[in-house]
Amino acid sequence: MKQFLPGVSVVGSGSACLSATLTNDDLSQLVDTSDEWIATRTGIRQRHVASAAESLGSLAADAARQALAMAEMDALDLHLIVLATSTPDDLFCSACQV
Repeated sequence: MKQFLPGVSVVGSGSACLSATLTNDDLSQLVDTSDEWIATRTGIRQRHVASAAESLGSLAADAARQALAMAEMDALDLHLIVLATSTPDDLFCSACQV
């Protein structure tokens, strides 16, 4: 196990991405719109969409495993998880589920 100085430091990071995407062309099959109309107004051409098996918690846990591996730490050595989102799995807590 690595030894760290007292205080707060970022020693690892991780990321995760949803597997499915929804393009503007896909949306144009559902509603009266087009890729050009959406892209010129928003700059968006596609968005990632969660499957039934994916959630903020599962994505955050995947990212956390990567961060722990990068930091060469065990999850039991953590004192704090910072998780910021505008789309929590539930109203009260997502970080504690990670």
